[in-house]
Amino acid sequence: MRALRVAGLGIDGSTVILETVPQRPGERRERFTLPVEDDLRAAVRGDLPRLDQIETEPASQLRPREIQARIRAGASVEQVAAAAGAPSERIERFAYPVLLERSRIAQLAQRAHPVRADGPDVRTLDEVVTEAFRQRGHDFGSVTWDSRRGEDGQWIVALRWRAGRSENRAQWTFHPGAHGGTVTAIDDHATDLIDPQPAAPLRTVPPAPEEHPSPPPVLHGAPRTQPRKARAVVPSWEDVLLGVRSPHT
Repeated sequence: MRALRVAGLGIDGSTVILETVPQRPGERRERFTLPVEDDLRAAVRGDLPRLDQIETEPASQLRPREIQARIRAGASVEQVAAAAGAPSERIERFAYPVLLERSRIAQLAQRAHPVRADGPDVRTLDEVVTEAFRQRGHDFGSVTWDSRRGEDGQWIVALRWRAGRSENRAQWTFHPGAHGGTVTAIDDHATDLIDPQPAAPLRTVPPAPEEHPSPPPVLHGAPRTQPRKARAVVPSWEDVLLGVRSPHT
């Protein structure tokens, strides 16, 4: 390996002129130019992490800040690697701290209080969702929590689970604050989990009307029978003499 030394700066000041160090008397010196860029500055400072980072940029076509922004917005390592045209191993180095951040936000959101139409629930999101799954017979142990940052800068927490053959997802907006903060539902699944619709009230069946017997039919031409009148009991003279009273007196 030939040794080089700095011979000066280029006319525009953006290049360094290097020349070979003679190893024998009378040996001709060769000159080279080296552009002054970020990788050279990082190497002079001994900034190895920055030098590693720069080495990945030409191959990935995405800067580390862009990679982390995509991961923070909810993209996976595989998705970013495909978009950048780089191996997943290189993307993981920049994605790892952001993935930890997403996991921490998801844990914090589970301790927040769901906000319904009548105000915040005293229970946490994790308690409310666990109870809803228990009532419906779903397996809460198979759910996965995640979070991402929306375009407006707010964090969105997502719950994914499988019921039968369907993949389901519920999303809430997380508002950090005192006592754990609050979460508000974004979609129908999230609303249904924290505020299930009550069952429809049972219909009351009115009692059947009492059946009144209809009067007997009147046959035309047949004489109508009149009800018998009670006969008045007239006491005889013997009863009068003996003091027997009429039942009608």
